[in-house]
Amino acid sequence: MPKSLTEIVGDPWWAFAVGAAALMGYLTVNALFLVWLERKVSARMQLRLGPTEVGPAGLLQTLADVVKLMGKQFIRPKNAQIGLFLGAPILVFFPVVAVLSLIPIDEGWVFHDLNIGLLLVFTFAGFGIIGVFMAGWGSNNKYALLGAMRAVAQNISYEIPLILATLSVVLMTGTMNLREIVEAQGEAGFPFLFVQPVAALIYFISATAETNRAPFDIPEAESELIAGFHTEYPGGGFAIFFLAEYTNMIIVCAVATILFLGGWSGPVLPGFVWFFLKVYSLIFVMMWFRWTFPRLRFDQLMRFAWAVLVPLAIVNLLVTATVLKVL
Repeated sequence: MPKSLTEIVGDPWWAFAVGAAALMGYLTVNALFLVWLERKVSARMQLRLGPTEVGPAGLLQTLADVVKLMGKQFIRPKNAQIGLFLGAPILVFFPVVAVLSLIPIDEGWVFHDLNIGLLLVFTFAGFGIIGVFMAGWGSNNKYALLGAMRAVAQNISYEIPLILATLSVVLMTGTMNLREIVEAQGEAGFPFLFVQPVAALIYFISATAETNRAPFDIPEAESELIAGFHTEYPGGGFAIFFLAEYTNMIIVCAVATILFLGGWSGPVLPGFVWFFLKVYSLIFVMMWFRWTFPRLRFDQLMRFAWAVLVPLAIVNLLVTATVLKVL
């Protein structure tokens, strides 16, 4: 069995520091790249060019935007609850770093190879919604509070079909270890997408809603709520929320790759190359959704979760259990 990175180097303080620095560096570059990519994708779909002036093909435009954001004066509402207001961006962002340490990107390329890895992914991911509600409540702004309440309702609703969809894969493999789930698909000779297409579809739709992406971007509906739960945040705080959003896209697409697309499995190319090709392909589909479908109303959003996805996920789980029992 391949060892994880922590088993190879032990657990000294410097290994933790190097690992955290590597993750933060990747997350920063990834966010810069994804913002540029989304602007390019949206431009092509609307017959525009997108960023072209700052750097080759506009690659440095996002970096210039970050410099502008970080240079803005830090202000807060007069009667904001300062503890909640300042703590919200931190609570939204740092759990995603913990989640990334659980994701195997190749055989043995994982910081923590745990038997309950999938459970911990959902556990840490759940902390983010607490930070979102803290941001809305602590801002002393009705628009921000309404956006936070929408986000909490949406997250809870779509978390249920998402977890039910992943349980179908857990039933098939008998493990919550992310590496073992990938290895089970290698032993079977095909990704689980071919035997669990309904679960994969439910997962991807729910994951899109979990990351507040269109057509499920109700918490940030600018036509109604200005910017939603982060309305009152200046440049730095807003940048952290934005960084967390794009990092969550990486996480949900990485988990989808592990559960349904065979993880790092693939011919010729190294495993980590296949892993990131699959992850960024799913992210491209998310961007495609954003510039294709209109935003749902909040009642439509909730009805779709409870009246369509949850029953469908339960039926799929029961069918999976029945087939496994018979076989």
